[in-house]
Formats: sequence, structure tokens, C-alpha cells
Amino acid sequence: MAFRTDIDALILAVLHNNKLHGYEITKQINAHGEKSFQVKEGQLYPILHRLENEGKIAADWIPQEGKPARKVYHLTDSGLRELDRQRATWRAFADSVDKALHPRTEVQHG
Repeated sequence: MAFRTDIDALILAVLHNNKLHGYEITKQINAHGEKSFQVKEGQLYPILHRLENEGKIAADWIPQEGKPARKVYHLTDSGLRELDRQRATWRAFADSVDKALHPRTEVQHG
């Protein structure tokens, strides 16, 4: 299959137009996923580090009053291009599955 379950795409999607810390990324993915998919924080952080190393996301340390600074992530231009690519891949995959699940029957003329 061209599209596999891909947490990268979900992370990039929740960061689209948002600056979020890891726990909030997890919460948003899980809220959207309902019972279909869930991500645990232990899964998330290695992926965030990899996406950051790949230049698809960037992070800033935001100071908090009376608490340690919080690392907040956002998309880079490269991440936005990757999100667009992932969305197009998903649409093509979903269209193919839909055609397989709902085949059109052709009328044969005799």
C-alpha cells in the first residue's frame, strides 16, 4: 500500500497553523483519533526529534513562570510541503480503497 499508518502525517497536521508542546500534540491527535488511533507520549518524542533533525519541524523553548521552559514545536516550510505530500498520498489511497469497496457495475449491452 502507498499509505501506511503514519504518525508523522498526524503530527504535521496538528502542527499546521499551531505551535504546540508535546503533550498537547498527543492530546490533539488522540482527540481526533477517537477510538481509531491513539498515540502515547513515549512514541511521540522520538518522532518529534527525528522530524526536527529532518528539518520538517522546529522548536522554541518558551519560558513559563515558576516552571521549567517548555519546548514548543511548529512546522517549517519543508514540513508544510511534506504535509501536502502526505495529504495527497492519503487522498489517492482513500480513493483507491473506496473504488475497491464500492465497485461500479458496468451495464453490458448484448
